[in-house]
Amino acid sequence: MVTLMTLIRPLLLSVQEALRSALHLCLSRPMQTQQQSNTCSPTQSLNVEDDTAEVKDASQEQSSFSIGFTDLKESLNELEDQDLDALVADLESKSSSEELPPFEEAVSLVEEQPPPALTHEPPLTVPPEVTEEPSSLMQTTKAQTKLDKIKMALEKLKEAKVRKLIVKVLMSDGSSKTLMVDGRQTVREVLDTLFEKSHCDQNINWSLCETNPELQIERDLEDHEFFVELLSDWIRHSENKVHFITRPHKYVMFTDPQLFFMWKKKISSQGVVNKQTKELLIKEHFGGSSVIVPDLEGKLYLKEDGKKVWRSQYFLLRASGLYYVPKGKTKSSSDLACFVRFEKVNVYTTSNYREKFKAPTSFCFVLKHPCIQKDSPYIKILCCEDEDSLLLWVTSIRIAKYGPVLYQNYQEAVKRLSILQTVRNKDAPRLKDQDDQSNGNTFVVNPCADPSPPAEFDSDLDEPPPNFIPPSPPRHATP
Repeated sequence: MVTLMTLIRPLLLSVQEALRSALHLCLSRPMQTQQQSNTCSPTQSLNVEDDTAEVKDASQEQSSFSIGFTDLKESLNELEDQDLDALVADLESKSSSEELPPFEEAVSLVEEQPPPALTHEPPLTVPPEVTEEPSSLMQTTKAQTKLDKIKMALEKLKEAKVRKLIVKVLMSDGSSKTLMVDGRQTVREVLDTLFEKSHCDQNINWSLCETNPELQIERDLEDHEFFVELLSDWIRHSENKVHFITRPHKYVMFTDPQLFFMWKKKISSQGVVNKQTKELLIKEHFGGSSVIVPDLEGKLYLKEDGKKVWRSQYFLLRASGLYYVPKGKTKSSSDLACFVRFEKVNVYTTSNYREKFKAPTSFCFVLKHPCIQKDSPYIKILCCEDEDSLLLWVTSIRIAKYGPVLYQNYQEAVKRLSILQTVRNKDAPRLKDQDDQSNGNTFVVNPCADPSPPAEFDSDLDEPPPNFIPPSPPRHATP
C-alpha cells in the first residue's frame, strides 16, 4: 500500500502543475491582446473591430469558467485533496482484494523452489603472500643510514665541545716542543706524544713537571690526570711552565716500598730488603680495595699565617688528611686536630724558601688548592729537617691522596716499557744486518759519470797481474 502511494503521488503532483500552468495561460492571454491593441499602428486600424470581438468572447469564456470559485488557489487545493482521497480509497479497496502482496509472493516463490544440488568444487587456492623483501630491506637500510648520520652528528657536537689548547713543553736539553692537546688526553698520552717527537728512551721516570715562578713551587703531574684541566687552573698571562724531565723518585714507592712502609726501622736494615719482600709490601698495601697509608708521624716546622715565623708542630698522616697534636694533648685519635684534607689540595715542592721566607731549612713543601696561583693565606707551608724526610712526607701524601690509582699508573708505565723493549729486541737483528750491508757495500759515485753498475772482476785468473814498475825519472845534466 505504502509503495503504491509513493509511486502515484508524483503523478498527481505533475497533473496539478499542468492544470496550474493552463489556468495561468488563460488568464494572461487577454492582457497580452490588450497591450497589442494599444501599441498597434494606424495601418492596423481595419482589424480593431475583429480583435475587440475576440477579446469579448475570451472574457466571456473566462467569466463562465470562474463562476462558483471565489479564489483560484483555494479551489485547486480543494480539488487536489478530494482527488487524492478518492484515489487512496480506491487503491485500498483493490489492495485488500488481492491474495498476497508482491513482496510476500516473491518470498513464497523463493521458498517453493528446491535447493540446488551440492557439487564438490575444488577449494579456492589463495596465492601466497608476496613478501616485500626489497622494500623492507630498503627501509632498514634507510633507517640505519639515518641512525649513522645522527651518531656522526652527535660525535661532531661532542668534538666541538672538547676544549683544545696549544701547549709549549720545555725539554731537558733547553729546546721546546709545541703540542695541540684536547681535554680528553691524560698526562700519560701527552708523554707518549713527546716520546714520539723526541725519540728518547721511554723509561718510567719521565714526567711532566708544572712550575710556578711566582710562588717558586713545582709539582710532578700524575699520569691519570687530564692535562688540559690542570692548565685551565692557570690565570691569564701566567708565567707557569711545563717541563719534560726525568724524576727518579716518581715511582719510588713501588721500586723501594720499604722506605715508606718500614721507615721506623734502621736504614741499614732497609737496604738489604730483597725483591720478594718488596712484592709482599706492595701487595699488602696496594693489593686491596683501599690503600694502607704509611704510618708516618713526626715534627715539622709550620709557617704562621702572614708572618715569617716558624714553629715546630707534631704531625700525623692519615688517609683523610694531615693532623696535628694540639698543645697539651696526646696523640690519641680523639685529641688530634685536622690541619688539612687532601681532597682539594695538591702537594708541591719549593725552591729557595730559605731566603724568601727565612725557613729553617731548604727542604720545604706546600699544600694548596690548584686554583690558587698567587700568595694567599690559604697556602700551607711546611719545612722538613733533611731531604730524606722531605721525600718521605711528599711521597706519603701522594699515596694517601691518590691511593690505588698510583699503582695502576705504575703498572701501565711498566707494561708499555716492556712492550717497547720486546719490539726493540725483535728489530735488533734486522737493524744489525742492515748496518752491516750498508757498511760493506759503500761505493763512491761520480755524479757526472754514466750511472752504470761497477765492472766485475774475474777472480778465477791463473796468475796475478804483473806489478807495474814506473821508469825512473830522467837525470838532468849539471852545468
